[in-house]
Amino acid sequence: MTYTKITAEILAEITQAVGAAQVFTDEESLINYAHDETEDLKFQPEVVVKPLNTDGVSALLRVCNTHHVPVTPRGGGTGLSGAALPIYGGVLLSMEKFKAILDIDTENLQATVEPGVITEEFINAVAEKGLLYPVDPSSKGSCFIGGNVAHGSGGPRVVKYGTIREYILNLEVVLPNGDVIWTGANTLKYASGYNLTQLMIGSEGTLGVVTKIVTKLLPKAQHSVLMLGSFAENEAACAAVSAIFRAGIIPSALEFMERRGVEWVVQFDNIKFEVKDGVNAYLLIEFDGNDMDTIFKDCEVVNGVLEQFNCTDVLFADTAQQKEELWRMRRTMAESVKSNSVYKEEDTVVPRAALPKLINGIKEIGSRYGFESVCYGHAGDGNLHVNIIKGHMSDADWKDRLKDGIVEIFELTTDLGGTISGEHGIGLVQKEFMPIKYSEIHLNLMRGIKSIFDPNTILNPGKIF
Repeated sequence: MTYTKITAEILAEITQAVGAAQVFTDEESLINYAHDETEDLKFQPEVVVKPLNTDGVSALLRVCNTHHVPVTPRGGGTGLSGAALPIYGGVLLSMEKFKAILDIDTENLQATVEPGVITEEFINAVAEKGLLYPVDPSSKGSCFIGGNVAHGSGGPRVVKYGTIREYILNLEVVLPNGDVIWTGANTLKYASGYNLTQLMIGSEGTLGVVTKIVTKLLPKAQHSVLMLGSFAENEAACAAVSAIFRAGIIPSALEFMERRGVEWVVQFDNIKFEVKDGVNAYLLIEFDGNDMDTIFKDCEVVNGVLEQFNCTDVLFADTAQQKEELWRMRRTMAESVKSNSVYKEEDTVVPRAALPKLINGIKEIGSRYGFESVCYGHAGDGNLHVNIIKGHMSDADWKDRLKDGIVEIFELTTDLGGTISGEHGIGLVQKEFMPIKYSEIHLNLMRGIKSIFDPNTILNPGKIF
């Protein structure tokens, strides 16, 4: 693609559109916004712009669309797919100034927020009113809710409460030409033509820039119980997952962790936890509700299921501190793995009964190619994060052969009825693998949708396709 470089005249138009205080061309800003959490990839923008409101975003996009300048929207910069990398330079559009919780409607159980609100701050704000926003990705302390919308994010509690798609009712969106629309209605039902709200979710900023978000909320459960089951084998732990649901129990979270990941996180984060001999996998299982008797009955049923799969030990978190320690162990696992080795993280998802075949296949593929892996993830919804570790793999093989192994992992995932990303998105780093899952017919439909919204392809170009 060929785009217009930002000249002094275009920069002056951008400055007039959003205000001089919101435009940054200094070297430090350009470097800071040249990367996200995706490996070591860096692409420097020509200018960083931080609008204050919807009108500012609209005016900016009108200028850029007129001059064919690429615009890359960015939230908190915590993404793992490279979707916020300005690979063609141009404008890096940061949404960090959009950080207001505009309304928490306790009568309708809805909230209206701006996309730059940190997810955990929003969760805490509604919790103070006895409400629950259950979308809680591991990076919730730093990611923006707008980025969650852009990537269709999930987190541990998807298993009971559903993904972010279940909680976004309506979006204010600025289209690439500067027009502003609301995508739907603030209603729980919607059968009025194409659902543009759902189309925007997971579109990674390629169709429009979200400037307001209306979310559904739930009453917050009064109690929760957390248990940790230990297993000698990965396969047994993964097989127990679908059996829990077949027993009629739906936990509020069900996470899988491999031994090596736990060892690294205990060391990295100084967590007090004993990794016992003979234990190679863990299931972290949470139950919530308003009646403790019902919760304990569910725990008993699940404990019986775990025994059927040779669970060697079950730990119940007795205190709030112990719960927090166990959750911290899971949430900081990606960071811990990253600190220990050269790695590449993949985000596979399959029907949960296929998890044993998936993890066995991943280990077999790694053995043939020479890489190691640390696996963990949201097992309750079949979402397994695969951290590929360089280990003893040569630099040449890591550079030249690793991709072939990743292709095999995605082919296995697809053969098992899954897909190549459950919540991290496609962005830049996964787009070459899209044909593994989707035919050219499917991809052309997606390209056609992109061309209708963004005929000049200025908005986050080079992503997904």
